[in-house]
Amino acid sequence: MSERSPDGVFREGLAAGELRFQRCRGCAAAVFPPRALCPSCGADDLAWERSGGRGTVYSTTAVRGRDGVRNVALVDLDEGFRMMTRIDGTAPDEVAIGTRVSFAVVDEDGAPVAVFREGAA
Repeated sequence: MSERSPDGVFREGLAAGELRFQRCRGCAAAVFPPRALCPSCGADDLAWERSGGRGTVYSTTAVRGRDGVRNVALVDLDEGFRMMTRIDGTAPDEVAIGTRVSFAVVDEDGAPVAVFREGAA
């Protein structure tokens, strides 16, 4: 893919509509967020893969602030990694643990952002 920083490669993927993660060639662990070393075995031989973008809500919370209520969720992706995100299209108080979700990219202030929506596409 690219010789850029791990974060740069991830963001490049978002701009292309892809959810990229790394897989350790040493121990086969799925690695996310992107990094230079495998957190499981310490190897520096990480390969980039493209996620199918489907997963399950592991945990969720509704965060209340001056701008209203928003959702923060942890999603377990089918490839074996977990990511912090938000679930769009569902009221923040109604996101349920165990819900199947699908990856989407939205534009926020000119930058691509990874979100999920209910339903496995």
